[in-house]
Amino acid sequence: MAKSLPPYQPFLDHLLLVERLSARTIDSYGRDLKALNDWAQGQGLALEQLDTEALRCHLDWRASAGYKASSTARLMTAAKRYYGFLLQEKQRGDDPTAPLLRPRLARPLPKSISEADVEALLAAPNLEDPLGLRDKAMLELLYAAGLRISELVGLSRDCVNLRQGLVRVIGKGDKERIVPMGEEALHWLDQYLKYGRPELIRDGDVLFPSQRGQQMTRQTFWHRIKLHGQVAGLKSDLSPHTLRHAFATHLVNHGADLRVVQMLLGHADLSTTQIYTQVARERLKRFHEQHHPRG
Repeated sequence: MAKSLPPYQPFLDHLLLVERLSARTIDSYGRDLKALNDWAQGQGLALEQLDTEALRCHLDWRASAGYKASSTARLMTAAKRYYGFLLQEKQRGDDPTAPLLRPRLARPLPKSISEADVEALLAAPNLEDPLGLRDKAMLELLYAAGLRISELVGLSRDCVNLRQGLVRVIGKGDKERIVPMGEEALHWLDQYLKYGRPELIRDGDVLFPSQRGQQMTRQTFWHRIKLHGQVAGLKSDLSPHTLRHAFATHLVNHGADLRVVQMLLGHADLSTTQIYTQVARERLKRFHEQHHPRG
């Protein structure tokens, strides 16, 4: 006797033949819909006829059973696509998932490093070498202004105003922001422009050229950061955004207003910046546990 196809098979066929999704994506949808279908059958219900209340019961059951929010969110995505397909094919007159909210996923804390580690990293470049002086100025500016590496390597000579101590940055969405550099970054940028940059480039507007006098790629400078991290003896895992996250974390730790940090980072939404308040709370919690007699 031939095995009957699951009720969601036409939907999977649609994803393959019409939307041409990858086999891996389709398999993921299939696993989630099978789990939902198995639960429905256990309740004496049909998958294609589940209503909002039944789906809400399923979500409650998953929560009580200890399923991760990320797993439930993925299942909800599959269910929304499936019932949207049934609605489109006029096999249902409503979408039972419409009133349901996806589980809120905890945002991972950004990786940062301590102020002492930052100091060690900033001290690593060889200042007797034009490339080392360039890297020193880049690292100081990266940390002082909270830039993305792509923003840093894309700077031109006219983006920095040494007299006012400001750098003009073109961020995501071609949005421009003006960020103060601070005295240390200003000093080392001045030293680099006087003694380092003329050895690397004669003509052109690139602020931080490569060894060949061209605009550096973000991958090249990321490689340079890792090399300096090794020289500094850092055991922390560095990421392309390490100094940007350190910039924001250290500002918040020292009491900076969150909206000021938002403006400096160029975040369009304050909620993106608010992750750093959680970083600060985690730091205070660890400090309490380590030093309080009843921690």
